[in-house]
Amino acid sequence: VTSYNNFYEFGLSKNVVGPANAAKDFFEGSWPVEISGLVERPQTIDAYDLIDLFQTEERVYRHRCVEAWSIVVPWAGFPLSHLLDWVGVKPEAKYIKFTTFEDTDISPIQKQGGFPWPYVEGLTIEEARNELSLIATGAYQERLTPQQGPPFRLVVPWKYGFKSIKSIVKIELTSERPVNFWFETQSSEYGFWANVNPEVDHPRWSQAEERWLKTSSRGNGKIPTLLYNGYEDEVSYLYEGLEGE
Repeated sequence: VTSYNNFYEFGLSKNVVGPANAAKDFFEGSWPVEISGLVERPQTIDAYDLIDLFQTEERVYRHRCVEAWSIVVPWAGFPLSHLLDWVGVKPEAKYIKFTTFEDTDISPIQKQGGFPWPYVEGLTIEEARNELSLIATGAYQERLTPQQGPPFRLVVPWKYGFKSIKSIVKIELTSERPVNFWFETQSSEYGFWANVNPEVDHPRWSQAEERWLKTSSRGNGKIPTLLYNGYEDEVSYLYEGLEGE
C-alpha cells in the first residue's frame, strides 16, 4: 500500500513511485519551511531541524480517500497542536494554511495548465488543535518515502485524504479561510471541510462504501464507510452548529 497513493505533483495515476523516487535527493536536501502570519514567532526553519524539536510517536490511523478506497497506516509524527504552541498563535488567527513545494524542474506537471499550483490546504484552528491532527514524519516505522510526501506532511484521519497535504514548505496562520487546491480546481465536487460522510455522495460516485486495501492495490473487498471515518467521538464537537455548511 505504500505504492498506491496520490501525489499529483508526480503524475495523475496511482503509480508515482518512479517519478517520486527520481526526486529523492530533492527531498533529502535542505528543506526550508516558512512559518508566518498571525504567530508570535514567525521564522524560516529547516524541516529536519523542526522535526528534531518534537518527540515523535506512532499513530495507527484509518485513511479514507475521496475516491472510495481506504487503508490503515501506522504513521510516526507529532501532534500539530505542539507546533502551534511552539510558534505561538495570536488570538486573531482562525485558520492554518499549508502550502507544498512548487518547482517545475522536480514536478514537470506544474508547467501544465488546469491546476492551481502550488497545492494548498487548510484547517480551522480548532481542527488543527484536535488531538488527532498529526504532522507525520514517517510511516511503517521508517522515514516517509518520496511518494508519501517527505520530509513531513499533514494527517487528518477524519477527512478525505486530499486534505492531508504532503511535503509542506509554508505554514501560515490567518484570519481568512484558505482556498484549498481541489476547491479551486472543482468547487462543485470538493469543499473546504471534506469530512468523511457516507450520507453525502460525491457527484460522480457513492461514498456509502469503500474498497479496503489490505496488502495490495488489487483488493476489492467493500466495507461500509463510517461517519468521520470512525472518529466521530473525537471530532464531532468541531462541527456543532455548522450543518448548513
